[in-house]
Amino acid sequence: MLETTHFIDIDDISASELDRVLTRAAAIKAGDDETRLPRATLAMLFEKPSTRTRVSFETGMTQLGGHALFLGPEDIQLGHGEPLSDTARVLGRYGDAIMARLFDHEDLLEIAEHSTAPVINGLTDDAHPCQTLADLLTIREHVGAFDEVQAAWVGDGNNVGQSFVLGCAMAGIDLTVATPPGYAMDDEVMERAAELGEAPTVTTDPEEAIDGADVVYTDVWISMGQEDQRHEKLQAFEGFQVNGDLLAGSDTQVMHCLPAHRGEEITGDVLEGEQSLVWEQAENRLHAQKGLIVELLEAE
Repeated sequence: MLETTHFIDIDDISASELDRVLTRAAAIKAGDDETRLPRATLAMLFEKPSTRTRVSFETGMTQLGGHALFLGPEDIQLGHGEPLSDTARVLGRYGDAIMARLFDHEDLLEIAEHSTAPVINGLTDDAHPCQTLADLLTIREHVGAFDEVQAAWVGDGNNVGQSFVLGCAMAGIDLTVATPPGYAMDDEVMERAAELGEAPTVTTDPEEAIDGADVVYTDVWISMGQEDQRHEKLQAFEGFQVNGDLLAGSDTQVMHCLPAHRGEEITGDVLEGEQSLVWEQAENRLHAQKGLIVELLEAE
């Protein structure tokens, strides 16, 4: 088992545990690890809609011999009809684990505080650690050994980017982050990255960020709930699109966590092109999360 009870941020696990989760995920994917969790139940709480998070967790639990229970905004009154603490206490007694996809990171921390079952962060406005597991698994499979990889993040300093920064620091990946002024990663995240290994190089120039990069990662500029910032952000992010011009003359591979806004942060030809790892990355959500769940629950 992992030393942590809950998986709220990527650095809730150690670097060696991160390697163990990824190794387990790769073995499960290859069919070399047939660990099963019969009759295990995962309660899935959703404030935000999702395609990949719901399907990957639900499918993963089925493949492991367990069961996933979807609880959307219309199914339970999360934090409204009863306190979050009460919901957490009850679900922790019913199920073997809880996965929650919420807006407020503090709400997830409250659920974890009161749940006796492991709580997994399926996404909050602050962090998306399960995505980072899939990202790192993809890099290890398709790019190379972590200590030989040069990566770039181009775009918004959002929750996906912040978890990726921490994951790269833990894995020993050389990362450069390019964000427009005012949209950088949180200072606290950069400080944690420095403590974990090494903080990324920071720039406001996308071309500088991808110079020599083996892989470049981007995400939407306007995240869910930020629709009122659309005009302002489109102006601020001009020049940060991952397109053919930015990649010209390079063999840099491309990652995106999806959903993608074609024509904004990335062009359709790049997303669908030969340098894209996007679909492998999306598939690896399934395998990475199975590795995590097994490591959290196998010995219970």
